[in-house]
Amino acid sequence: MQWQLLILCGLSIGVVIAALLLPPISQPAAYHNFADQRNFFGVPNFSNVVSNLAFLLSGGMGLVYLFHVCQTPAQKAFHNRVECLPYGVLFLSVMVAALGSMAYHWIPDNATLLWDRLPIAVAITALLAATLGERVNPMVGLWSLPILTGLGISSVLYWYLTEQQGAGNLNFYIVVQFYSIVLIVLLSLSNPSRYTHAKHIYQVIALYAVAKLAELSDMQIYNLTNQFISGHTLKHLVAALAVYWIVRMLQKRVFLSE
Repeated sequence: MQWQLLILCGLSIGVVIAALLLPPISQPAAYHNFADQRNFFGVPNFSNVVSNLAFLLSGGMGLVYLFHVCQTPAQKAFHNRVECLPYGVLFLSVMVAALGSMAYHWIPDNATLLWDRLPIAVAITALLAATLGERVNPMVGLWSLPILTGLGISSVLYWYLTEQQGAGNLNFYIVVQFYSIVLIVLLSLSNPSRYTHAKHIYQVIALYAVAKLAELSDMQIYNLTNQFISGHTLKHLVAALAVYWIVRMLQKRVFLSE
């Protein structure tokens, strides 16, 4: 296991160096121009705004479950209750992201997008910290949580500052969002979990991938569904389902003896 972790560390350093050296990836000029811009009940971009309620629901369910775990001495989902912390950060960030995304889609611009991306970066890095805790060492997961979430926040702030200077650079945010997922998959493939039902993480990643594909196919899905639902709205719903799948994983799993 040690040599596998060394390889992953080396790979991670290489990815960060590549982000530094490669030409900056800028945000497309038409990024804020979503397919479904219909207004209902005085709410602009209604579907993209309201679909974020799904994140409030799934994130809230996660927090309620963790509260139940803390109140249940005989719970079996966590060997030590302190291991709840990365998931608490994850679910809270999902709920904050719902509010940030609502604000962004109400007034789509870079200023509101900042408050959408910040909690998303925190949620993804919190999931990576949880994975490290369950597949490498619990203390590694806990110690890495503030470091990883700090890197996630920094990547978004760096994008925003460069955008304000007229030369937006998404390189580090892309690394945080996508390479974190790659690391979660690699860690899951190379290190057994300390808990049952760990393979649910692959279903979570698959749902997240479907959500990103829907986002990229925003207009195509909107036209294919005869303007019933856009790809971006569908992205919100599928990504919220991925968060719910994490809640299901925690509800089902038990600690494996060491």
